[in-house]
Amino acid sequence: MAFNDQGNGKSPWDANNGQPPDLDQIVAEWQKRFNKLFGGKPGGSSKKPKGPPMYLLIVMGFFIWMLSGLYQIDDSERGVVLRFGEYSETTMPGLSWRAPWPFESVEVVNVNVVNRFKQQTTMLTSDENIIVVDLVVQYRKSNPVDYLFNVRDAEATLSEVSESAIREVAGKSKLDFVLTEGRTEIALRTQELIQQTLDEYGTGISVTKVNLQDANFPLQVEDAVQDAIKAREDKERLSFEAEAYANDIVPKARGEAAKMIQEAEAYKEKVIADSEGEADRFTKLLVEYQRAPEVTRERLYIEAMEDVYLNSNKVLMGSEGNGSLLYLPIDKLIQNNPKQDRSEITINKGQAIENRQQMNQNQDSRMRRVR
Repeated sequence: MAFNDQGNGKSPWDANNGQPPDLDQIVAEWQKRFNKLFGGKPGGSSKKPKGPPMYLLIVMGFFIWMLSGLYQIDDSERGVVLRFGEYSETTMPGLSWRAPWPFESVEVVNVNVVNRFKQQTTMLTSDENIIVVDLVVQYRKSNPVDYLFNVRDAEATLSEVSESAIREVAGKSKLDFVLTEGRTEIALRTQELIQQTLDEYGTGISVTKVNLQDANFPLQVEDAVQDAIKAREDKERLSFEAEAYANDIVPKARGEAAKMIQEAEAYKEKVIADSEGEADRFTKLLVEYQRAPEVTRERLYIEAMEDVYLNSNKVLMGSEGNGSLLYLPIDKLIQNNPKQDRSEITINKGQAIENRQQMNQNQDSRMRRVR
């Protein structure tokens, strides 16, 4: 009998006077059909205990399937809901629900944890030296949607961008700058360049810090490099020593120069003053000489003799007329009168001449007697 030809041309659901069939009747009808299909008896009592109704199992399965859409997001995470593999929404921390599989799925991304990776790169500096740089990059996934969908592999992209950035920055710097005081500046410039490139790609990654952990030469040239470094250190040491010596000797030389300049200025002033004094004295002396020439000559002669005899211990004076000499033992006179100052010993020219003439006469008399 056809499915719609049961009971005087009525369908199975027309048994209740045109009312919708009861759910229990539908389940029972389908159960009978399954029993017939698998060899069960359509009617009669069964000795086996009756199990839960089929509809109850279906409802329970549906309920469990719906519960599978619940998920929990932590405070440091964000949930990216995908509907048939396409982005639908981003969920915040807390308990959320999405349509169960296969309709929707969720990708959980931690946006607060700081990740790091280390990369070693060989590069060429601006002065054509090869160096090996160990670069450490710290980053976090700030935008989960961009991180998941804009690039195929965000970590691989970050690695390639970091290598390119450090090559560009170090390639514009000299070797000494990279190895010594330039590490901090190079790291900052590299971080800026990495972040700029990642933003252009829309990777959803924020670089928090870049460290230039080590920069050294390849092992093949390590010995030659060490010799060059030692030579550079010796150069710096000698330069510091020379600078220290210059700092010590230059102030002394400047002091000596200033002292000599002051002494020269003082000598200059003294010579000028003495010259002006001598000129003034000769001017006054000329006036006196014009008034009394003889007296002035005599006075000048006496003053000159005083100056000469003041530092002389012995004086020999030639006699007028014959070749005899007059000897004045001034040193003996000083010894005989130790309390008398040398400056107090004066010589009268006339008396000296008279004494000399008397001595000459006495000597002539003695010569005549001998004859």
